[in-house]
Amino acid sequence: MTRWRPLPDSLPREARHLVEQLRALKDRTGLSLAELARRTAYSKSSWQRYLSGTKQPPRGAVHALCRVAGADQARLLALWDLADATWPRGAMVPAGPPEAAPPLPLPPGAEYRHWRTAALVAFAVIVLLVAGLLWALPSRGG
Repeated sequence: MTRWRPLPDSLPREARHLVEQLRALKDRTGLSLAELARRTAYSKSSWQRYLSGTKQPPRGAVHALCRVAGADQARLLALWDLADATWPRGAMVPAGPPEAAPPLPLPPGAEYRHWRTAALVAFAVIVLLVAGLLWALPSRGG
């Protein structure tokens, strides 16, 4: 079982309860944070922040941990809903030494929009090239 550091004093009761439940669930799996990261879409450092109470876990992370642990998702997701309403929106002071800031994530859908824009630009370039070739070629009719 992991020896957890105390949760930040500024963490509201509902958020504290959620993190405690997530910690217990993680301990029940017997997985290390690295193994948990390999089995979910969340990095080891993200799990460290979620389980230390320094960052609110996304709903999807709670869902993923429940899936890996074979736990009741409805109960933990209900706890997440309660904690979400009270979770501090500003930065919390982490317990322990400071670590390098992670890169900022892209907003949801940003990667898709980037590729969609690139595809539209490529299509426009192709259309212009074809139009230029048709204009430059001598007509064989009349």
